[in-house]
Amino acid sequence: MLSRQHLNRIIILGFMVLVGYALGKAFYHQSIMGIILGFTSLGAGIYFLYLIVKAKAELEAEERA
Repeated sequence: MLSRQHLNRIIILGFMVLVGYALGKAFYHQSIMGIILGFTSLGAGIYFLYLIVKAKAELEAEERA
């Protein structure tokens, strides 16, 4: 059975792959709206990862205190 950490990594990787595919298709079809939405999704994904790292650091700091 997959652990929670592995499942989270698979979901995040899958999201990033889908965003990359969408960006590739948008560039191929020269769709400005698709490119903008793709980069917005990519930025949201990266910001989500940043928030996860920040939350884990705060949780570890609370556990030490």
